[in-house]
Amino acid sequence: MGKTLFEKIWEKHVVKQIEGGPSVFYIDKHFIHEVTSPQAFTGLNKRGIKVFRPEQTIATADHNVPTLNQHLPIKEELSRLQVEALKKNCAEHGVELYGLGHPFQGIVHVIGPELGITQPGMTIVCGDSHTSTHGAFGAIAFGIGTSEVEMVMATQCLLQSKPKLMRINIEGVLNEAVVSKDIILYIISKISASGATGYFVEYAGSAIRSLSMEARMTICNMSIEMGARGGMIAPDETTFHYIKGKTFAPQGEAWNHKLVYWKTLYTDADAKFDNEINIDAADIEPMITYGTNPGMGIGVTQKIPTADTVNENDRSGLSKSLAYMGLQEGAAIKGQKIDYVFIGSCTNSRIEDLRMVASFVKGKKKAAEVEVWIVPGSKQVEKQAIEEGIDKIFADAGFMLRQPGCSACLGMNEDKIPSGKYCISTSNRNFEGRQGAGARTLLASPLTAAAAAITGKVTDVRELISNTNQ
Repeated sequence: MGKTLFEKIWEKHVVKQIEGGPSVFYIDKHFIHEVTSPQAFTGLNKRGIKVFRPEQTIATADHNVPTLNQHLPIKEELSRLQVEALKKNCAEHGVELYGLGHPFQGIVHVIGPELGITQPGMTIVCGDSHTSTHGAFGAIAFGIGTSEVEMVMATQCLLQSKPKLMRINIEGVLNEAVVSKDIILYIISKISASGATGYFVEYAGSAIRSLSMEARMTICNMSIEMGARGGMIAPDETTFHYIKGKTFAPQGEAWNHKLVYWKTLYTDADAKFDNEINIDAADIEPMITYGTNPGMGIGVTQKIPTADTVNENDRSGLSKSLAYMGLQEGAAIKGQKIDYVFIGSCTNSRIEDLRMVASFVKGKKKAAEVEVWIVPGSKQVEKQAIEEGIDKIFADAGFMLRQPGCSACLGMNEDKIPSGKYCISTSNRNFEGRQGAGARTLLASPLTAAAAAITGKVTDVRELISNTNQ
C-alpha cells in the first residue's frame, strides 16, 4: 500500500520506536521566541547542559515586542524582561537570534519561510501552536509545550505518538474575493473547532494547488484552530519557485540534490487516510466569525445561527458567546459597526497580504470612527512595503503601518483592543479577551477587513469591488 506525505516524512525521522509507546522523533529545525523559551533555558542551566545542536535552533523576538518605536526600551516590564532573557540565553548557548533591530527580525512563522529556512520534508517545532504554518511547504510542523522545548534543546528529539491522518480536498474554482483565509474559516465552520482533534491534516485538491505559498501558509496556520495537530500541503513547482534564491535556501549542486528528494514528497495514489472530507470551492463566500472560537463562522451574507439550528451541546456555548460579543441570534452580521481593524499576525502579515489590501484601498479613505493597524510580519516585509510604496497608500487611506511583531493578535504586548470595542482581525483566534480584556474579535480575510476599514462596518467586499468596476 502507498504512503501519505506525512508517513514518508514521519518514517524518515523516527530514531527509535518504543515498544507499546511513542517514537523518539528527530527534529530538523527548532524555532524559539521570548515567551516559551525562558523556562526551557532555565531547565538546561539547572542541569548544567548546553543546547545540543544550536545550529538547528533559530530565535526571534515577536510576541512581546512593541510595534512602535522599537529603537526605544520596551515599556512593559514583563515584555522587556522576556526579550532581555532571550538575548542573554541565546548568547550563552550559541543560538542565532534575530532580535529587535536585526534585519531578519519578525514573527517566527513569517521569517522561517521568507528566509528559506523552512523547506520540504523537514520536521519543525516551536513553542507556539501556529507552527503548523510551515506545513505549507510539505513539512511536519507543530507546536510544542515548554517542557518539550527543553527536550528538543537538550536532545534534538521529541517523544511523539503518530497521529491519525485526515485529508481535506477542495476542488474547483474560488468565487470572486474569496481568498485562503475564507477557505480555512469555511472548513473550520463546517467541522467545528474540535473537528480535527487527534489528526494531522493534508490539504489537497485543485483549489489548494492554485494558491500561492503565502496563501497556503494561511491555511496551514489555522489547522490548530480545528483541533488538528498540524496541517500540510504537498510541495510542487510553486513551492520550489518560492524557496529558490532565499537567503538560507540550498545553492548550486545542493539545490539540485534537495530538489530530487523534494519531488518524492507527495501522497501516493493508493495511500489511505483515517478520514477524508471533500469541499466544493464554489460553496465558499467571504467569511467572518461571530462568536468566541474560530468555528463560529458564517458567510458575510448569512445570519447568526439561532439556538434551534445548532445541536443541543452547542446551545449554551452559542448563548454565552453572543452575550460576550453583544450580538443577537438570527441577526445579520453584515452592517455590524466596527471600531478597530487589525491586519497582521502569523496568519496574514506577509507582503502578499499587504499588497492585497493596498490594491483594494488605493484612492479610498478609512471611515472616520475606525482605527486601522497594519502590522507587517517581519522587517523584510516592512522593507518591501516601503520600497513598493505600499506605506504611502496606507498613509493616504488613514491606515497606520506599524513595525513587525505579533501585535494585536494577542493581548501580550502594548497593542490591545479596548474592552467592549469591535475589531475585525486577520489573526487566528477570537477567544474571549484574546486581543485584550473585553475585546470583541471578528476574524476575517485581509480583503474583508479592508472593506470594514473603509465603511466602518462589516461589509461584503464584493459589493465594493463591483461598484469600483462599474
